[in-house]
Amino acid sequence: MRKSCILMHISSLPSKYGIGKMGRAAFDFVDFLKKAEVKCWQILPLSPTSYGDSPYQSFSVNAGNPYFIDFEVLEGDGLLERHEYESFSWETDPEKVDYALIYENCFQVLRIAYSRFKSGKFPDYKKFCDENKSWLDEYALFMALKSKNDGKAWYEWDSDISMHKTEAVAAAKKSLKNDIGFYKFLQFEFSRQWGELKKYANDCGIEIVGDIPIYCALDSVEAWSEPRLFWFNKKRRPVCVAGCPPDDFSPTGQLWGNPLYNWAYHKRTGYKWWINRIANAAKLYDIVRIDHFRGFESYYTIPFGNENATVGEWKKGPGYELFKAAEDELGRLNIIAEDLGFITPEVRQLLDDCGYPGMKVLQFGFSDGTNEHLPHNFSTTNCFAYTGTHDNETLIGWVESMDKKSLKFARKYLGVKKKADIPMAVVKAAWGSVAQVACAQMQDFLESPKSGRMNTPSTLGGNWQFRTKETDFTPELAKKIRRLNRMYNR
Repeated sequence: MRKSCILMHISSLPSKYGIGKMGRAAFDFVDFLKKAEVKCWQILPLSPTSYGDSPYQSFSVNAGNPYFIDFEVLEGDGLLERHEYESFSWETDPEKVDYALIYENCFQVLRIAYSRFKSGKFPDYKKFCDENKSWLDEYALFMALKSKNDGKAWYEWDSDISMHKTEAVAAAKKSLKNDIGFYKFLQFEFSRQWGELKKYANDCGIEIVGDIPIYCALDSVEAWSEPRLFWFNKKRRPVCVAGCPPDDFSPTGQLWGNPLYNWAYHKRTGYKWWINRIANAAKLYDIVRIDHFRGFESYYTIPFGNENATVGEWKKGPGYELFKAAEDELGRLNIIAEDLGFITPEVRQLLDDCGYPGMKVLQFGFSDGTNEHLPHNFSTTNCFAYTGTHDNETLIGWVESMDKKSLKFARKYLGVKKKADIPMAVVKAAWGSVAQVACAQMQDFLESPKSGRMNTPSTLGGNWQFRTKETDFTPELAKKIRRLNRMYNR
């Protein structure tokens, strides 16, 4: 079945509280998608954001972002009064998320809600804690310790607790009991609200496409409490970190800084940690996009402490063995592989072995007629065709930045004369392709300028801020998208 998809993160939903939430506006957006006959809603990782505000750098691979908890839902449960959250300032610019302001105010409001929370009145609370015990207990302790240590990274804490020594951990659990309860409450509320929203979307015939980063952050509960998972030295510091080698776009490469996995350990355990991670993602989402899929075939290693990615080497990853182990235990997985970047025949073979759909990105295509990202070169329907991803320009911004040669080729290829007609022609090209799913950022239907870009890779600050308004989602726009879907049988 051919489908269409719109990419927009929860953070970008309309909101009076500075950032998108899982309340009424989220349900209204699902209604908009239903009217537009869009079958998939793609979001970014739901994880809590850390330094740099990136959902790809999180304190936990399993936790949900407390910023998305809806205050009005908490009010309906008797945990907040309206004046308690409306009295705060939530934005400095209605078109951008101000993460510093959100961080400063959001937890104050959520702590008021927790002060009124009685677990006995919420019968699902104990069940939630029991079912998620494998990660929740350590995560809540980790966050309580971060709060006690003024937000410092775990490797800057006192040595006994930073090394996760048994006696220090036991003492922290006793002294931080109330704070641990607060962070468990946040995850319970997040899970409850997300579950309601996902059920509503599914009942409307819409699948949620989620996203899991391949790597954990160095300042994460996983790195602190499960060092065996990572390629660490005896002092629990990375030997090498993740990134990408230099290329035409980035002469010094990309230094992500994430710790790399100890794949030998994962193999010995039958990839149990990864299987659990994929299983958790499959509960959160209907379709799981795995970021940087090529890293499972081979991954680039950069010595820890280097200032850029110019020095590094490739090492072999677990390959098909990991995904076979996951499917043997969990059954057939509904996964999209982000197969972008430096793609070798071995990576293509891994994708073929797994059978997962890969990605085509039309913004990468307009060099010449042989480019694999142009629709006429799609060799299979088993792919997702994107006009652009969260790491790309908006289509309008992309057209503005094109060189003369690419612009000339794009006009000819798309059959348009005016530069201004290129963005919608690119959307139509994706929708008209053989790809099983065609996807565009919401910005491209809203005709957002370059300022609407979600993320510029390898930059810190000014990212992940794009926001929408309630007035953006008009019946006329829904009708326009619906006509597009019907024209191309999506």
